[in-house]
Amino acid sequence: MASSLTAHEKKIAQIFSADYAFSIPGYQRPYAWTRDQASELFDDLTGFMRGRAEPVSEMPPYFLGSIVLIKADHAPDADVVDGQQRLTTLTLLLSALRAHLDKENAEPITSLIYQKGAPILGTQDHFRLLPRERDRDFFRDHVQIEGGFERLLAIQAELPDSQHRIRDNGRYFAEQIGALSPHERQKLAQFIVTRCFLVVVSTPDLESAYRIFSVMNSRGLDLSATDILKAEVIGKIPEAGRELYTLKWEDAEEDLGREAFGELFSHLRMIYRKAKPHGTLLKEFQEHVSAVHAPAALIDDLIVPASDIYREIIGASYSSSQYAEQVNRNLKWLNRLEFSDWMPPALRFAIRNRNTPATMRDFFADLERLGYAMMIDRWGVNDRIERFSRLTREIEENADLTAPASALQLTDEEKAAVLETLSGDVYDLLSARARSSLLLRLDDLISGGGAVYDYATVTVEHILPQTPAEGSQWTTWFPDADARKQLVHRLGNLALLTRKKNSAASNYEFDRKKAAYFTNGGVSPFPLTTQVLQHATWSPDIIANRQVGLLATLSQHWRLS
Repeated sequence: MASSLTAHEKKIAQIFSADYAFSIPGYQRPYAWTRDQASELFDDLTGFMRGRAEPVSEMPPYFLGSIVLIKADHAPDADVVDGQQRLTTLTLLLSALRAHLDKENAEPITSLIYQKGAPILGTQDHFRLLPRERDRDFFRDHVQIEGGFERLLAIQAELPDSQHRIRDNGRYFAEQIGALSPHERQKLAQFIVTRCFLVVVSTPDLESAYRIFSVMNSRGLDLSATDILKAEVIGKIPEAGRELYTLKWEDAEEDLGREAFGELFSHLRMIYRKAKPHGTLLKEFQEHVSAVHAPAALIDDLIVPASDIYREIIGASYSSSQYAEQVNRNLKWLNRLEFSDWMPPALRFAIRNRNTPATMRDFFADLERLGYAMMIDRWGVNDRIERFSRLTREIEENADLTAPASALQLTDEEKAAVLETLSGDVYDLLSARARSSLLLRLDDLISGGGAVYDYATVTVEHILPQTPAEGSQWTTWFPDADARKQLVHRLGNLALLTRKKNSAASNYEFDRKKAAYFTNGGVSPFPLTTQVLQHATWSPDIIANRQVGLLATLSQHWRLS
């Protein structure tokens, strides 16, 4: 008879006992807790304990959250659906305490970490927690067995991400425990083992475990939608192929990084959904993506190739025998947009056309044009999603994307709207990120594409100040206040700086402003700003002429007229 769902409060001494044999399934994500989470756990424990005067045995229980297991009623074997981060970190903390306690107090800690085998009885060591296969031997040798913790601290070699975090968290625990007195160490160990509790939720199968996960909202639940999808997809693959597809999934996640991998799934959802999301990523991915692919094909034909392409797109690292430089330049500027709604059609197109460089060149040049037009003309999110969804549909239908009616192309009205914005008070009309991206794109065009923008700070600055001081040179050159207002926020009056804004310096006289604010050692890295430095004065005519030239540069590049 199948076991039923149960939930019990268990002290740590019961958690790490013969009652449970925890195993982290291969579909789980790697160990991910950083020093931030480890320090939060340690500070919570020590802060609670130190705030109490009574003996440890009389302290109230301290709850560490919940774990969710797939476990039969009367067997210790337990697959950890949620809780691996906490169980792994607690094991690491117990190992650190053991390394700092005398032998008499260390031995009971060892019994919590693993049950020693007996050669005379023919039994093997039995570890309370078995991490993912990739980390299992490392965790055993450097955390679980006696003397391993000292070897963990001594490792200097580069490690995989999960093992690197285990080592760093181990070093953090060693620092903190080392600063305690022997009495405090023993008291902390006793408190963790006897007065700290976890709520253990045991369910009979994966489906019910994730149903619980989806409705629980506790501090301990840190699986993402991609973790749940991984379990669901790989769980449907025949057992003989699960390890291979787990490796494929994890390799894609590690290559991209966890955050970018999650973003990829959002974009894939949008490719198939083609509408503004109305539900969770998990639900909509299941309904619109997983539902139309067999599990193995979903990984082989979509997730793996999309992961490779996505890495090239966000890194502007497309490679081919032709036109790679042009494609990557467009990708670099697309990635500077203040929205990422362009990514789904970009992914869909690149997955289909990556091996045709000329097609990639033309598409991404036009996609940059469309994206910047939307940013400059301040399209709302719903309008952007509708347009890019229509473009994705055209890509899937092999429509002619160069046709005037294509979603990729700008209409005459849209071109005129962009030109109108560029001809007006750009600084006031656009957000800080949008105007920075626009000015940097313009600067790159002026430089011929050779400029490099890796400065920690880039800001957009007015040349004619917004509020010049009375009696200054500025009011002599621009005596009419209304005329000043019409010019001050135009493209022709803007420049780029590699420093934060300084309201006092903004009002310097022109010569001083050029020397002290616009340059570093007399030069500026921005061609756009170098144009300004070449002038001995600044006047309405100079702004007007510069406005015409800059507008012509953008208009030519984006074919706006």
